[in-house]
Amino acid sequence: MKQTLPTGATLLFQGDSITDCGRARDAAGPNGGLGGGYASLIAARLLAAHPEKNLSIYNRGISGNRILDLAARIRGDVINLKPDVLSILIGVNDTWHEFNYQNGVPVPKYQRLYREFLAEVRAALPKARFVLCEPFVLSCGVVTGAWVAEMNERRAVVAGLAKEFDAVWVPFQTLFDDSLRQAPPAYWAADGVHPTLAGHQRMADQWLAATGLIE
Repeated sequence: MKQTLPTGATLLFQGDSITDCGRARDAAGPNGGLGGGYASLIAARLLAAHPEKNLSIYNRGISGNRILDLAARIRGDVINLKPDVLSILIGVNDTWHEFNYQNGVPVPKYQRLYREFLAEVRAALPKARFVLCEPFVLSCGVVTGAWVAEMNERRAVVAGLAKEFDAVWVPFQTLFDDSLRQAPPAYWAADGVHPTLAGHQRMADQWLAATGLIE
């Protein structure tokens, strides 16, 4: 769907290491230190396409975050930044931390906390638009069949929340499943979780197409 950004709009990318992607923690201002992943690629396209709009783009993803970690920093890293567009990709660590460390977040709790997070942001920033990104894994590296089954449940949760909160839905798992017709899983995410440069570029393209922010 075609969307527009008002002059002076603020965009915020939130999530875990896939969003973090080595961002500079000391870059407090917008449009800098955005990391080496899809958030930075999207920012570059938007800033180049809309120099007249004076956009402010932030990346506040933190490696290792689960939904409860993101919820714990909702004011400082979300509400206080007053985003006009809030993009969220969260969920793989909720599964990964359970299978590897027995410290994950069960799917029903994930759903409850995610819904509460979105509701709190909506109450504080009623005009903010949500972009909810489908959590994903590829069948290689650290990923097992049990991971895939649980991640399918998380994908369904986020798809439902996107409808509930009238959010833009970005189907990253579908994107990578389709990409397997061109190259094997490790080409897109060597460990099954963290995208390669090619994977991040595909994500950026998909995000821009879903949001309609680039003609």
